[in-house]
Amino acid sequence: MSYSGWETVIGLEVHVQLATKTKIFSGASTAFGAEANTQACAIDLAMPGTLPVLNKQAVHYAVMFGLAIDAEIGKESAFERKNYFYPDSPKGYQTTQLEKPIVGRGNVEIKLADGSTKNVRIHHAHLEEDAGKSLHEGDFRHGVSGIDLNRAGTPLIEIVSEPDMSNAEEAIAFAKRLHSIVTSIGICDGEMSQGSMRFDVNVSVRPKGTSELGTRTETKNLNSYKFMEEAITKEVERQIDLIEDGGTVMQETRLYNGDTKVARSMRSKEEANDYRYFPCPDLLPVIVSDETIEELRRNLPELPDARQARFIEQYGLSDYDAAVIGSDAAMAAYFEIAAAKSANAKLAANWTMGELAARLNSQDLSISKSPVTAEQLGGLVMRIADNSISGKMAKEVFEAIWAGEGSADQIIDARGLKQVSDTGALEKMVVEVLATNQAMVDDYINSDETKRKKKLGGFMGKIMQASKGQANPQQVNQILAQKLNELL
Repeated sequence: MSYSGWETVIGLEVHVQLATKTKIFSGASTAFGAEANTQACAIDLAMPGTLPVLNKQAVHYAVMFGLAIDAEIGKESAFERKNYFYPDSPKGYQTTQLEKPIVGRGNVEIKLADGSTKNVRIHHAHLEEDAGKSLHEGDFRHGVSGIDLNRAGTPLIEIVSEPDMSNAEEAIAFAKRLHSIVTSIGICDGEMSQGSMRFDVNVSVRPKGTSELGTRTETKNLNSYKFMEEAITKEVERQIDLIEDGGTVMQETRLYNGDTKVARSMRSKEEANDYRYFPCPDLLPVIVSDETIEELRRNLPELPDARQARFIEQYGLSDYDAAVIGSDAAMAAYFEIAAAKSANAKLAANWTMGELAARLNSQDLSISKSPVTAEQLGGLVMRIADNSISGKMAKEVFEAIWAGEGSADQIIDARGLKQVSDTGALEKMVVEVLATNQAMVDDYINSDETKRKKKLGGFMGKIMQASKGQANPQQVNQILAQKLNELL
C-alpha cells in the first residue's frame, strides 16, 4: 500500500540516566547488575520520616547537557510531584520538574544519509527520578511478575524535542546525536541495553500539505535504534490504515516488543492534569549561579564535532572515518589507544570500524564490552603494518584474541604465523616452485601478455602453499614477476 498522500510528524522524549554514583535524592548506589531490591533505601521508597537530599552532581550533569546544545540554562528550577500509581513506582508519585526545568530551549543539528543536515529544536530537558522495573515471565495471562526497585531514584534528565522529525531516519539520527553528546561529555554511559537511554516516540500523521497536527500516540521505552525504526514504521502504517478505513486515531500510550515485533495499546494517554502535579514540599528551588555555569562551561569535555575535526587533523582520517569513529565516545577512546599502540592510525581506524565493529554487532556487544582490548587491537595492527603477518593471518589472529588466547605476539609465536619477508628465503622458494612446475612455466612463456597476467595466480598459489601461507605476498609477487621475465 502506498502512503504517498500522508506526512508523518515525530517528536521524541529521551530518558538519559545520569552517571552519578548515587541516586538523585539518596546515597544508595546506582551500579547496574546488583541483586534485585538490594539498592533501594528508605528514601527511595518514600518511607515515613525520610527526606530527600538533592544530588549536586546530577544538577551539574544536567547543566552540562544544556551547555553542550547551547540551550537556555534554568538558573532557578523547581521540583514537582507527578502522581500516578504503577507497581514499579514505590512512592505513588515521581519527583520531577514541570514549570521550571533545569534546561530550556536549545537546538540539535542532525546529519542525514544523503549528507544534508536538519535542525531539531529542544523544548526543554528536566531532572527527575527513575522508576523501578517490572519483570515478567510467561504470558500476561499465566505468567509471573516481579518488581526490582534497584533503579528507583536513579537520576535522569528527560530531553523533550519539538515535533520536528518527519520519518524514522531523522528520529534515529536525532537519537544517535543525543547519544553521542551525552557520552562525549561523560554524563551517561550510553548502555542502552541496560536502560541508560530510553526513547519515547510520539507519532502522528496528517494529509500531505496540511499544517494541523494529527492525533499522536506515544510508544514508550524503546532501547535500541532498530526497535525505534520498527516501532515508528508500524505505527505510521497503523494510523494511516485506520484513518483510510474510516476510523479515528485515539491518543494513547503504546508498547512495542522488539523480540516478537508486536505493538499494542498500553493505556489511554493521560494529560498533565491527570497527574495532579503540585510543588514538592520537601525540596527547595534549585539555584545555579553564573559562576557555576561558567566553570562547567570551561571544563566541558570535547564535543563530537570538535573531536571529529581533531581526528582529521591529528590522525589524517577521512571525513567519513572521523565521523563514524568520532561520533561515538567509547569507540573514539578505543581508537585512540589502538592508534597510539600501533603507530598506524589509518589501519587502526579500518580495523576498529571494520572487523571489530562487525564482530561486536554480530554478538550484540557494545565496544566497552569488547573481548579484544584496544591495546590488543593496536598490537595486532602493529604486526600487520610491519609485515609480520598477512591480512589473512591477521583475521586468524583476531579470532584467537577474541577467544582469549592472548596478545597478537603471543598468538603469532604459538601458532608459528610469522610472515616470511626475508628476500633471500623468498627468492629460493620462488626458484624451487618454478623448477618443479616446468609445464606451468612453459605454458606461461608460450602465452600472450594478457594470459600471462592471469596465470600468475597459479604460481602464487603454489608458492603460498609451499610457505604454508607465511610468505609475504607483495614481495613474492615482485620476485616471481622478475624471475619469469628473465625466462622470456
